[in-house]
Amino acid sequence: MPSIKSSAAPRKTLLVLASTYPRWHGDPEPGFVHELAKRLSGRFRVIVLGPHAPGAKPREIFDGVEVVRYRYGPEKLETLVNDGGIVTNLRLHRWKILLVPSFVLAQAWWAWRLCKREKVDVIHAHWLIPQGLLALWCRRLTGRATPFVVTSHGADLYALRAPALQTLKRLVFRGAHASTVVSSAMLGEVRNLGVNESTVSVIPMGVDMADRFVPDATQNRSRSELLFVGRLVEKKGLRFLLDALPAVLRERPDVTLTIAGFGPDEDQLKAQVLELGVQSAVKFVGALPQTELPALYQHAALFVAPFVKAESGDQEGLPVALMEAVACGCPTLAGDVAGLQDIFGTHADACIVNPRDKAALTIAILGQLGEPEKAAQRSLSMRVALREHLGWDHVAARYARLLEDACHK
Repeated sequence: MPSIKSSAAPRKTLLVLASTYPRWHGDPEPGFVHELAKRLSGRFRVIVLGPHAPGAKPREIFDGVEVVRYRYGPEKLETLVNDGGIVTNLRLHRWKILLVPSFVLAQAWWAWRLCKREKVDVIHAHWLIPQGLLALWCRRLTGRATPFVVTSHGADLYALRAPALQTLKRLVFRGAHASTVVSSAMLGEVRNLGVNESTVSVIPMGVDMADRFVPDATQNRSRSELLFVGRLVEKKGLRFLLDALPAVLRERPDVTLTIAGFGPDEDQLKAQVLELGVQSAVKFVGALPQTELPALYQHAALFVAPFVKAESGDQEGLPVALMEAVACGCPTLAGDVAGLQDIFGTHADACIVNPRDKAALTIAILGQLGEPEKAAQRSLSMRVALREHLGWDHVAARYARLLEDACHK
């Protein structure tokens, strides 16, 4: 995988703070932090600090990235992050709040230790809380005033809305050398925090649009397969797609739905399928590694991402699976959450629907299935428009410039 080209000067040391990070090769957990880190490894010495999880190595070299996974409890209890994310895990398993203090304090200790021992030049904190807060803490306590760049991915900005947490978010934004959000719609939330949005850049996570997520002209695209890829959690909105499926099947009995993903709502969603009587049309294939996803996108008739705003306020920032589907030329339909204009552009009206409106969702699905050539052309048009915006080389170069600037401030 190509990385940002290195210069003749000695590499600066970059410490990446994250909560979501692949536990091993082929891990179905979101891998966008790693995808960026490995592309920066040609320019920086990259050290990633993230939480340990059952079965993961405490330390390893992972695609040229030095990964340190800190322990925050007995191994079998280190489950705060995976299988749904922190916000979802805390909502569904209240006892996991007991893991939060050790989760934060252990990462703080290791971040401080690495900054001192490895002479870290710059920190990239993914998520405002707790990673951005820890980067701010390290900047003040290491004695080196280590600069940091912070990236908000959505859940940390939209959820966690208690007044004290909002105050902490403002402190992080104001203490960072540079801040980024992954969609332009998130700038409104930044403004609501009382932060000058002109100081915040919009830089999404990327997609490998050069080698992995590409159209395949040799693949015969289905005329009837719907596809959902993502975590099985509230904000993904899958239950609304299932609610609409019986009406879709009345008009198009040949339609099937493939669901690729895992998460805490899986049992509930499978029960819903049985209750609706659509089990013959629905296939749960579980979590799949990134290497197996392109074939799904290249074959499906329509990728449906019925995103909603969760009760906690959590919602998508700029969903990676949706970007991957567009990159593969797959026709797409998504819920009407903020930020998707960055992907759909002038095609937004044809590709965005309110998934809570069952009739509207049904009509939108049938409309796209009824005009497959038009839907496919629309998706390919979006792909061309997005390549310079979402391609990993372009994205990594923008982050490299921010981090290098922080090193030389």
